[in-house]
Amino acid sequence: MTEVVETAVRDAHELTTAGFPALMVENFGDIPFFADSVPPETVAAITAAVEAISRETDAVIGVNVLRNDVLSGLGIAAATGAGFVRVNVLTGTMYTDQGPIVGKAAEAARKRSHMAPDVEIWADVMVKHAVPPHGLSIAQAAADTIERGTADALIVSGPGTGAEPDINEATRLRDSVPGSTRVVVGSGATRDNLAGLLDVVDSVIVGSSIKVDGDANNRVDPIAAAAFVETAKEHGLA
Repeated sequence: MTEVVETAVRDAHELTTAGFPALMVENFGDIPFFADSVPPETVAAITAAVEAISRETDAVIGVNVLRNDVLSGLGIAAATGAGFVRVNVLTGTMYTDQGPIVGKAAEAARKRSHMAPDVEIWADVMVKHAVPPHGLSIAQAAADTIERGTADALIVSGPGTGAEPDINEATRLRDSVPGSTRVVVGSGATRDNLAGLLDVVDSVIVGSSIKVDGDANNRVDPIAAAAFVETAKEHGLA
């Protein structure tokens, strides 16, 4: 665990030095994932990592407890001062490699209200590594996630880790929610496609393309991270 936290802190330092204003902490290496509630040692481990990173940086921190434990994420955020949580399935059902995952929007909204009212909930719409129920459109899923799930931001991704989202699907999502809704790319952002993505979305979460050899499992590549931020600045993002 000491090595895990030290690696997280080093990556956080590389990212903030490159100019990233926010960081996401998640248990990405915990495969195979639990579909819903994670065990207490996972909550403790993520909390330790967030605390260590918070001591070393002033960046806003987000928490994503994979695969879909938004309630633990909110608890970690409340305890550590993290600014937002990411949840893969907030409303409805998605069929995943962990089996069917059902959103807990009602529980999340009430827990946030009494425990972490200032923490934002960023919710995936038709999350990667999953398929939706037959007949569900991305426009309907997006509208439900905002209007009935009370998410603060919507995340659109490609089919898997590091995969670019379908720009047409992203546009349909954008057009189905109020213009003030923050729309975020959750996978596949690169320096080459950033300009096109920003025609539709407001922010990006980037991982694979700023890692060594473009592999999400590797350490942050400081040169690639700095180059990505420079491109983002050229397009008014950072």
